[in-house]
Amino acid sequence: MRPIRLPKPPIGRRSTAEVFEGGIYESIKRVVVIGNGFSGAENQCIGLVRALGLSGRHSLYRVTRPRGGINEWLHWLPVSLHKKVDYIIRQVCSYSRFQTEARGNKVVPFLVQNTGLSDVLEADAKQIAMMARDTFEKDGPLLLVASGRDTISVASSIKRLATENVFVVQIQHPRSRLNRFDLVITPQHDYYPLTPQAQKQVPWFLRRWITPCEPPDRRVVLTVGALHLADSATLKSAASVWHDELALLAKPLLVVNIGGPTSSCQYGVDLAKQLTAMLPNVLWSCGSVRISFSRRTPEKVSKILFKEFSTSPKVYIWDGEGPNPHMGHLAWADAFVITADSVSMLSEACTTGKPVYVIGAERCTWKFADFQKSLRERGMVRPFTGKEDISKSWSYPPLNDSAEAASQVMKALAERGWMIHT
Repeated sequence: MRPIRLPKPPIGRRSTAEVFEGGIYESIKRVVVIGNGFSGAENQCIGLVRALGLSGRHSLYRVTRPRGGINEWLHWLPVSLHKKVDYIIRQVCSYSRFQTEARGNKVVPFLVQNTGLSDVLEADAKQIAMMARDTFEKDGPLLLVASGRDTISVASSIKRLATENVFVVQIQHPRSRLNRFDLVITPQHDYYPLTPQAQKQVPWFLRRWITPCEPPDRRVVLTVGALHLADSATLKSAASVWHDELALLAKPLLVVNIGGPTSSCQYGVDLAKQLTAMLPNVLWSCGSVRISFSRRTPEKVSKILFKEFSTSPKVYIWDGEGPNPHMGHLAWADAFVITADSVSMLSEACTTGKPVYVIGAERCTWKFADFQKSLRERGMVRPFTGKEDISKSWSYPPLNDSAEAASQVMKALAERGWMIHT
Protein backbone atom coordinates (compact mmCIF):
# COMPACT_ATOMS: atom_id res chain seq x y z
CA MET A 1 0.00 0.00 0.00
CA ARG A 2 1.26 3.48 -0.83
CA PRO A 3 1.61 6.17 1.80
CA ILE A 4 -1.50 8.29 2.29
CA ARG A 5 -1.37 11.18 -0.17
CA LEU A 6 -3.36 14.30 0.59
CA PRO A 7 -4.21 17.30 -1.59
CA LYS A 8 -2.04 19.47 0.70
CA PRO A 9 0.80 17.45 2.28
CA PRO A 10 1.87 18.59 5.75
CA ILE A 11 4.70 21.12 5.82
CA GLY A 12 8.06 19.52 6.48
CA ARG A 13 7.62 16.30 4.50
CA ARG A 14 10.58 15.71 2.23
CA SER A 15 10.55 14.16 -1.20
CA THR A 16 12.85 11.25 -2.00
CA ALA A 17 15.02 13.54 -4.15
CA GLU A 18 15.41 16.05 -1.33
CA VAL A 19 16.30 13.32 1.14
CA PHE A 20 19.06 11.91 -1.04
CA GLU A 21 20.65 15.31 -1.59
CA GLY A 22 22.33 14.87 1.79
CA GLY A 23 24.01 11.59 0.83
CA ILE A 24 23.31 7.85 0.87
CA TYR A 25 20.51 6.85 3.19
CA GLU A 26 19.74 3.52 4.81
CA SER A 27 16.29 2.17 3.91
CA ILE A 28 13.76 0.91 6.42
CA LYS A 29 11.92 -2.04 4.93
CA ARG A 30 10.40 -3.66 8.03
CA VAL A 31 8.60 -2.80 11.23
CA VAL A 32 8.13 -4.50 14.58
CA VAL A 33 4.89 -3.54 16.32
CA ILE A 34 4.67 -4.13 20.06
CA GLY A 35 1.13 -4.14 21.39
CA ASN A 36 -0.59 -4.85 24.67
CA GLY A 37 -3.46 -7.03 23.47
CA PHE A 38 -5.96 -4.17 23.28
CA SER A 39 -7.18 -3.12 19.84
CA GLY A 40 -7.35 0.57 20.77
CA ALA A 41 -3.58 0.68 21.37
CA GLU A 42 -2.51 -1.74 18.64
CA ASN A 43 -4.64 -0.05 15.96
CA GLN A 44 -2.73 3.17 16.61
CA CYS A 45 0.53 1.41 15.79
CA ILE A 46 -0.84 -0.23 12.66
CA GLY A 47 -2.46 3.05 11.58
CA LEU A 48 0.95 4.72 11.69
CA VAL A 49 2.55 1.81 9.84
CA ARG A 50 -0.03 2.16 7.06
CA ALA A 51 0.49 5.91 6.84
CA LEU A 52 4.22 5.27 6.40
CA GLY A 53 3.52 2.98 3.46
CA LEU A 54 4.76 -0.13 5.27
CA SER A 55 1.49 -2.03 5.47
CA GLY A 56 2.05 -5.77 5.31
CA ARG A 57 5.70 -5.47 6.31
CA HIS A 58 5.25 -5.50 10.06
CA SER A 59 5.53 -8.23 12.68
CA LEU A 60 3.32 -8.09 15.77
CA TYR A 61 4.55 -8.92 19.25
CA ARG A 62 2.65 -8.44 22.50
CA VAL A 63 3.35 -7.67 26.10
CA THR A 64 0.56 -9.55 27.83
CA ARG A 65 -0.62 -9.28 31.39
CA PRO A 66 -2.12 -12.23 33.28
CA ARG A 67 -5.91 -12.03 33.33
CA GLY A 68 -8.73 -13.46 35.35
CA GLY A 69 -9.37 -13.81 39.05
CA ILE A 70 -7.39 -11.49 41.30
CA ASN A 71 -5.32 -10.30 38.32
CA GLU A 72 -8.00 -7.73 37.57
CA TRP A 73 -6.97 -6.05 40.82
CA LEU A 74 -3.25 -6.14 40.03
CA HIS A 75 -3.20 -4.26 36.72
CA TRP A 76 -1.59 -1.23 38.40
CA LEU A 77 1.61 -3.23 39.01
CA PRO A 78 4.48 -3.06 36.50
CA VAL A 79 3.85 -5.91 34.08
CA SER A 80 7.09 -7.75 35.00
CA LEU A 81 6.20 -7.72 38.69
CA HIS A 82 2.60 -8.66 37.89
CA LYS A 83 3.79 -11.78 36.06
CA LYS A 84 5.92 -12.83 39.02
CA VAL A 85 3.00 -12.38 41.41
CA ASP A 86 0.76 -14.31 39.03
CA TYR A 87 3.30 -17.17 38.90
CA ILE A 88 3.34 -17.42 42.70
CA ILE A 89 -0.46 -17.34 42.83
CA ARG A 90 -0.68 -20.11 40.23
CA GLN A 91 1.67 -22.31 42.24
CA VAL A 92 -0.33 -21.76 45.43
CA CYS A 93 -3.64 -22.32 43.65
CA SER A 94 -2.42 -25.48 41.94
CA TYR A 95 -1.52 -26.92 45.34
CA SER A 96 -4.84 -25.76 46.83
CA ARG A 97 -6.79 -27.22 43.93
CA PHE A 98 -4.96 -30.53 44.33
CA GLN A 99 -5.82 -30.60 48.05
CA THR A 100 -9.45 -29.69 47.32
CA GLU A 101 -9.86 -32.36 44.65
CA ALA A 102 -8.19 -34.95 46.89
CA ARG A 103 -10.97 -34.38 49.40
CA GLY A 104 -13.57 -34.89 46.69
CA ASN A 105 -14.67 -31.28 46.72
CA LYS A 106 -15.37 -29.88 43.23
CA VAL A 107 -15.11 -26.23 44.25
CA VAL A 108 -12.24 -24.41 42.50
CA PRO A 109 -10.78 -22.05 45.10
CA PHE A 110 -9.28 -19.57 42.68
CA LEU A 111 -9.81 -18.66 39.04
CA VAL A 112 -6.98 -17.74 36.72
CA GLN A 113 -7.69 -17.72 33.00
CA ASN A 114 -5.42 -17.60 29.95
CA THR A 115 -4.98 -14.39 28.02
CA GLY A 116 -6.17 -15.98 24.79
CA LEU A 117 -3.29 -14.33 22.94
CA SER A 118 -1.02 -17.35 22.49
CA ASP A 119 -1.11 -16.97 18.69
CA VAL A 120 1.05 -13.83 18.92
CA LEU A 121 4.67 -13.95 20.05
CA GLU A 122 5.45 -12.50 23.46
CA ALA A 123 7.73 -9.48 23.13
CA ASP A 124 11.23 -10.28 24.35
CA ALA A 125 13.48 -7.21 24.34
CA LYS A 126 16.76 -9.14 24.14
CA GLN A 127 15.62 -11.34 21.25
CA ILE A 128 14.21 -8.44 19.22
CA ALA A 129 17.33 -6.33 19.82
CA MET A 130 19.54 -9.27 18.78
CA MET A 131 17.48 -9.76 15.63
CA ALA A 132 17.84 -6.06 14.77
CA ARG A 133 21.62 -6.22 15.21
CA ASP A 134 22.17 -9.54 13.43
CA THR A 135 20.07 -8.62 10.37
CA PHE A 136 21.14 -4.99 10.04
CA GLU A 137 23.69 -5.57 7.26
CA LYS A 138 21.23 -7.64 5.22
CA ASP A 139 17.87 -5.99 5.88
CA GLY A 140 18.80 -2.51 7.07
CA PRO A 141 17.53 -0.70 10.16
CA LEU A 142 14.42 -1.71 12.06
CA LEU A 143 11.51 0.59 12.83
CA LEU A 144 9.86 -0.30 16.13
CA VAL A 145 6.42 1.10 16.99
CA ALA A 146 4.86 0.48 20.41
CA SER A 147 1.76 1.72 22.19
CA GLY A 148 0.43 1.42 25.72
CA ARG A 149 1.87 1.61 29.23
CA ASP A 150 2.86 -2.05 29.36
CA THR A 151 5.04 -1.75 26.24
CA ILE A 152 7.21 1.08 27.55
CA SER A 153 9.83 -1.02 29.35
CA VAL A 154 10.22 -3.43 26.42
CA ALA A 155 10.49 -0.71 23.78
CA SER A 156 12.99 1.31 25.83
CA SER A 157 15.08 -1.81 26.50
CA ILE A 158 15.28 -2.56 22.77
CA LYS A 159 16.36 1.03 22.16
CA ARG A 160 19.11 0.67 24.80
CA LEU A 161 20.33 -2.71 23.51
CA ALA A 162 20.30 -1.90 19.77
CA THR A 163 20.57 1.89 19.53
CA GLU A 164 22.41 1.96 16.20
CA ASN A 165 20.08 -0.55 14.55
CA VAL A 166 16.57 0.59 15.53
CA PHE A 167 14.37 3.65 15.51
CA VAL A 168 11.84 3.46 18.35
CA VAL A 169 8.49 5.26 18.24
CA GLN A 170 6.39 5.16 21.40
CA ILE A 171 2.71 6.05 20.98
CA GLN A 172 0.90 7.41 24.05
CA HIS A 173 2.86 9.39 26.59
CA PRO A 174 5.37 7.43 28.71
CA ARG A 175 5.20 10.01 31.57
CA SER A 176 8.91 10.71 31.91
CA ARG A 177 12.42 10.05 30.55
CA LEU A 178 11.55 10.63 26.92
CA ASN A 179 15.20 10.14 25.97
CA ARG A 180 14.50 6.39 26.12
CA PHE A 181 12.82 6.72 22.70
CA ASP A 182 13.63 8.28 19.34
CA LEU A 183 10.14 9.75 18.99
CA VAL A 184 7.02 9.95 21.13
CA ILE A 185 3.61 10.46 19.48
CA THR A 186 0.85 11.58 21.81
CA PRO A 187 -2.34 13.71 21.79
CA GLN A 188 -2.09 17.33 22.87
CA HIS A 189 -4.49 16.71 25.75
CA ASP A 190 -1.87 14.48 27.40
CA TYR A 191 -0.13 17.74 28.32
CA TYR A 192 -3.20 19.14 30.03
CA PRO A 193 -1.82 18.08 33.46
CA LEU A 194 0.88 20.76 33.08
CA THR A 195 -1.63 23.62 32.75
CA PRO A 196 -2.24 25.92 35.73
CA GLN A 197 -5.85 24.76 35.90
CA ALA A 198 -4.84 21.10 36.14
CA GLN A 199 -2.13 21.85 38.71
CA LYS A 200 -4.81 23.22 41.00
CA GLN A 201 -6.72 19.95 40.69
CA VAL A 202 -3.85 17.64 41.64
CA PRO A 203 -2.26 17.46 45.12
CA TRP A 204 1.45 18.32 44.94
CA PHE A 205 2.53 14.87 46.17
CA LEU A 206 0.74 13.19 43.24
CA ARG A 207 2.02 15.46 40.45
CA ARG A 208 5.10 13.37 39.68
CA TRP A 209 2.80 10.44 38.82
CA ILE A 210 0.58 12.44 36.45
CA THR A 211 1.34 12.30 32.72
CA PRO A 212 3.57 14.03 31.74
CA CYS A 213 6.36 15.38 33.95
CA GLU A 214 7.95 17.87 31.54
CA PRO A 215 6.84 20.08 28.62
CA PRO A 216 7.18 18.53 25.15
CA ASP A 217 10.63 18.66 23.56
CA ARG A 218 11.79 18.12 19.99
CA ARG A 219 11.29 14.38 20.13
CA VAL A 220 7.55 14.72 20.88
CA VAL A 221 4.96 14.76 18.07
CA LEU A 222 1.62 16.14 19.23
CA THR A 223 -1.64 15.07 17.60
CA VAL A 224 -5.20 16.28 18.12
CA GLY A 225 -6.68 12.84 18.71
CA ALA A 226 -5.71 9.18 18.55
CA LEU A 227 -4.09 7.47 15.58
CA HIS A 228 -6.28 4.80 13.98
CA LEU A 229 -6.95 2.59 10.95
CA ALA A 230 -9.54 4.77 9.22
CA ASP A 231 -7.38 6.14 6.41
CA SER A 232 -8.67 6.93 2.94
CA ALA A 233 -7.70 3.55 1.48
CA THR A 234 -9.41 1.65 4.31
CA LEU A 235 -12.61 3.67 3.97
CA LYS A 236 -12.69 3.17 0.20
CA SER A 237 -12.35 -0.56 0.73
CA ALA A 238 -15.05 -0.51 3.43
CA ALA A 239 -17.38 1.43 1.15
CA SER A 240 -17.07 -1.36 -1.40
CA VAL A 241 -17.43 -4.21 1.12
CA TRP A 242 -20.54 -2.67 2.74
CA HIS A 243 -22.09 -1.29 -0.43
CA ASP A 244 -24.90 -3.82 -0.72
CA GLU A 245 -25.99 -3.33 2.89
CA LEU A 246 -25.56 0.41 3.35
CA ALA A 247 -25.64 2.15 -0.03
CA LEU A 248 -29.37 1.71 -0.57
CA LEU A 249 -30.44 2.93 2.89
CA ALA A 250 -32.60 6.04 2.93
CA LYS A 251 -30.56 9.22 3.29
CA PRO A 252 -29.37 10.93 5.31
CA LEU A 253 -27.88 8.05 7.28
CA LEU A 254 -27.18 8.87 10.93
CA VAL A 255 -24.79 6.56 12.75
CA VAL A 256 -24.92 6.49 16.57
CA ASN A 257 -21.82 5.03 18.27
CA ILE A 258 -22.09 4.17 21.97
CA GLY A 259 -18.91 3.61 23.98
CA GLY A 260 -18.68 3.03 27.71
CA PRO A 261 -18.00 5.03 30.87
CA THR A 262 -14.43 5.74 31.97
CA SER A 263 -12.98 7.21 35.14
CA SER A 264 -12.84 10.63 33.45
CA CYS A 265 -16.18 10.36 31.67
CA GLN A 266 -18.64 8.60 33.93
CA TYR A 267 -22.20 7.78 33.02
CA GLY A 268 -24.72 4.96 33.07
CA VAL A 269 -28.42 4.65 32.40
CA ASP A 270 -28.66 8.44 32.73
CA LEU A 271 -26.94 8.90 29.37
CA ALA A 272 -29.03 6.15 27.78
CA LYS A 273 -32.22 7.86 28.97
CA GLN A 274 -30.92 11.20 27.69
CA LEU A 275 -30.34 9.69 24.27
CA THR A 276 -33.73 7.98 24.16
CA ALA A 277 -35.35 11.34 24.94
CA MET A 278 -33.43 13.32 22.28
CA LEU A 279 -32.91 10.92 19.37
CA PRO A 280 -36.65 10.58 18.52
CA ASN A 281 -36.77 14.35 18.01
CA VAL A 282 -34.38 14.17 15.05
CA LEU A 283 -35.77 11.04 13.37
CA TRP A 284 -37.98 13.16 11.14
CA SER A 285 -34.83 14.57 9.46
CA CYS A 286 -33.16 11.15 9.05
CA GLY A 287 -33.68 8.67 6.28
CA SER A 288 -32.24 5.88 8.45
CA VAL A 289 -30.37 5.40 11.70
CA ARG A 290 -27.89 2.72 12.70
CA ILE A 291 -26.83 2.25 16.33
CA SER A 292 -23.81 0.22 17.42
CA PHE A 293 -22.19 -0.50 20.78
CA SER A 294 -18.58 -1.06 21.79
CA ARG A 295 -17.21 -3.82 23.99
CA ARG A 296 -17.20 -1.32 26.86
CA THR A 297 -20.91 -0.52 26.63
CA PRO A 298 -22.67 -1.58 29.85
CA GLU A 299 -25.50 -4.04 29.29
CA LYS A 300 -27.91 -1.81 31.22
CA VAL A 301 -27.24 0.96 28.66
CA SER A 302 -27.68 -1.23 25.58
CA LYS A 303 -30.89 -2.76 26.97
CA ILE A 304 -32.53 0.64 27.33
CA LEU A 305 -31.69 1.59 23.75
CA PHE A 306 -32.81 -1.80 22.40
CA LYS A 307 -36.12 -1.47 24.18
CA GLU A 308 -36.71 2.06 22.93
CA PHE A 309 -35.66 1.75 19.28
CA SER A 310 -35.85 -1.91 18.25
CA THR A 311 -39.36 -1.47 16.83
CA SER A 312 -38.66 1.78 14.95
CA PRO A 313 -38.75 1.24 11.17
CA LYS A 314 -35.98 3.77 10.66
CA VAL A 315 -33.59 2.40 13.25
CA TYR A 316 -31.30 -0.64 12.98
CA ILE A 317 -29.28 -1.77 16.02
CA TRP A 318 -26.23 -3.94 15.49
CA ASP A 319 -26.36 -6.72 18.06
CA GLY A 320 -22.70 -7.70 17.86
CA GLU A 321 -23.34 -10.72 15.66
CA GLY A 322 -21.56 -11.06 12.34
CA PRO A 323 -18.96 -8.69 10.86
CA ASN A 324 -18.45 -5.40 12.67
CA PRO A 325 -19.95 -2.63 10.48
CA HIS A 326 -17.85 0.14 12.05
CA MET A 327 -15.69 0.90 9.01
CA GLY A 328 -18.71 0.62 6.74
CA HIS A 329 -20.52 3.14 8.94
CA LEU A 330 -17.60 5.56 8.71
CA ALA A 331 -17.63 5.25 4.93
CA TRP A 332 -21.38 5.54 4.34
CA ALA A 333 -22.74 7.72 7.17
CA ASP A 334 -23.86 11.26 6.51
CA ALA A 335 -23.56 12.27 10.18
CA PHE A 336 -22.59 10.81 13.55
CA VAL A 337 -23.73 10.95 17.16
CA ILE A 338 -20.94 9.67 19.42
CA THR A 339 -20.60 9.36 23.18
CA ALA A 340 -17.87 11.60 24.59
CA ASP A 341 -15.89 8.84 26.33
CA SER A 342 -14.11 7.48 23.25
CA VAL A 343 -11.14 9.44 21.90
CA SER A 344 -10.68 6.78 19.19
CA MET A 345 -14.25 6.84 17.86
CA LEU A 346 -14.30 10.64 17.79
CA SER A 347 -10.90 10.78 16.08
CA GLU A 348 -12.05 8.33 13.42
CA ALA A 349 -15.31 10.17 12.75
CA CYS A 350 -13.55 13.54 12.52
CA THR A 351 -11.29 12.08 9.82
CA THR A 352 -14.30 11.94 7.49
CA GLY A 353 -15.08 15.68 7.55
CA LYS A 354 -18.76 14.84 8.14
CA PRO A 355 -20.94 16.31 10.92
CA VAL A 356 -20.11 14.83 14.33
CA TYR A 357 -22.42 15.43 17.29
CA VAL A 358 -21.22 14.54 20.79
CA ILE A 359 -23.38 13.44 23.69
CA GLY A 360 -22.13 13.38 27.26
CA ALA A 361 -19.24 15.86 26.94
CA GLU A 362 -20.42 17.66 30.07
CA ARG A 363 -19.65 14.49 32.01
CA CYS A 364 -15.97 14.51 30.97
CA THR A 365 -13.30 15.74 33.35
CA TRP A 366 -9.54 16.15 33.36
CA LYS A 367 -7.76 15.78 30.00
CA PHE A 368 -10.84 14.27 28.34
CA ALA A 369 -12.64 17.57 28.84
CA ASP A 370 -9.65 19.31 27.25
CA PHE A 371 -9.90 16.98 24.25
CA GLN A 372 -13.59 17.81 23.81
CA LYS A 373 -12.79 21.52 24.01
CA SER A 374 -10.08 21.13 21.36
CA LEU A 375 -12.49 19.46 18.91
CA ARG A 376 -15.16 22.10 19.47
CA GLU A 377 -12.71 24.95 18.91
CA ARG A 378 -11.68 23.40 15.60
CA GLY A 379 -15.31 23.17 14.53
CA MET A 380 -15.14 19.39 14.24
CA VAL A 381 -17.88 18.51 16.70
CA ARG A 382 -21.05 20.04 18.08
CA PRO A 383 -23.07 19.03 21.14
CA PHE A 384 -26.06 16.81 20.41
CA THR A 385 -29.20 18.54 21.67
CA GLY A 386 -32.04 16.68 19.95
CA LYS A 387 -32.96 19.81 18.00
CA GLU A 388 -30.72 19.14 15.00
CA ASP A 389 -31.81 18.83 11.38
CA ILE A 390 -29.62 15.95 10.24
CA SER A 391 -30.38 16.71 6.58
CA LYS A 392 -28.46 19.99 6.91
CA SER A 393 -24.79 19.15 6.52
CA TRP A 394 -21.74 21.07 7.67
CA SER A 395 -18.05 20.39 7.30
CA TYR A 396 -14.55 21.20 8.54
CA PRO A 397 -10.96 20.37 7.60
CA PRO A 398 -10.76 16.63 8.38
CA LEU A 399 -8.40 15.36 11.05
CA ASN A 400 -5.30 13.93 9.48
CA ASP A 401 -3.28 12.88 12.53
CA SER A 402 -1.91 9.61 11.15
CA ALA A 403 -0.52 11.15 7.95
CA GLU A 404 0.89 14.15 9.81
CA ALA A 405 2.51 11.93 12.43
CA ALA A 406 3.97 9.77 9.65
CA SER A 407 5.43 12.89 8.07
CA GLN A 408 7.19 13.74 11.33
CA VAL A 409 8.52 10.19 11.65
CA MET A 410 9.96 10.40 8.14
CA LYS A 411 11.55 13.73 8.94
CA ALA A 412 13.15 12.36 12.11
CA LEU A 413 14.40 9.31 10.21
CA ALA A 414 15.93 11.53 7.54
CA GLU A 415 17.83 13.47 10.20
CA ARG A 416 19.33 10.18 11.29
CA GLY A 417 20.23 9.21 7.73
CA TRP A 418 17.43 6.70 7.24
CA MET A 419 14.37 6.67 4.99
CA ILE A 420 11.27 4.56 4.38
CA HIS A 421 11.67 2.08 1.53
CA THR A 422 8.46 2.16 -0.56
